Amino acid sequence: MKQAAFGEEHPHRSPREQLLGPVIDAIAQTMDLYGANYSFGQLYGVMFFEDKPMTLEEMKQVMNMSKSNMSYGVRSLIASRMVTKLPEKRERKELYAAETDFFEAFRNFFTLKLQREIDMMQEAMGAGVPGLQALAYAADTPEEERQACLRDLEKLKHAAEYYVWLQRFVSGLAEGVVFGGERGSTGEEGGV
Repeated sequence: MKQAAFGEEHPHRSPREQLLGPVIDAIAQTMDLYGANYSFGQLYGVMFFEDKPMTLEEMKQVMNMSKSNMSYGVRSLIASRMVTKLPEKRERKELYAAETDFFEAFRNFFTLKLQREIDMMQEAMGAGVPGLQALAYAADTPEEERQACLRDLEKLKHAAEYYVWLQRFVSGLAEGVVFGGERGSTGEEGGV
């Protein structure tokens, strides 16, 4: 069972913190769905609701994690641009703050993840396609093998088209123009 950052396991937390527990857990579960470590998702959730930057020691106290795990988690969140290391310090300790704009956090997280997928697949396809082409058109390739290579090349051509489309999507996401309008503008009324 995954440990909650706030909630029943921590009865000494304020009523606000107890109410935020399920939201922080949902943030962690959501990030876990997309390949981020659940504990790091919790850490992001805790930092998201913090009204001030946090030190590693403060995070450690809230999360009940070792300082080395906490440091690794913070570095991971910095790499995904969900957390920023601030230039100022508090009592000679580094300060960190979460990105609290969900649109910006989404954009940062997914552009990095999707760009990594694109780069990895394009590199693999770029390495594999020439060999398949050479094998498909070699005079001594058996016909059954030739036909299998041609089918594979057709599948990879389709995949390449997808990755061109995905690159346009990621570029638009990075530039903030994917949804065609003001950030967060869905055309719907209401909210929290």
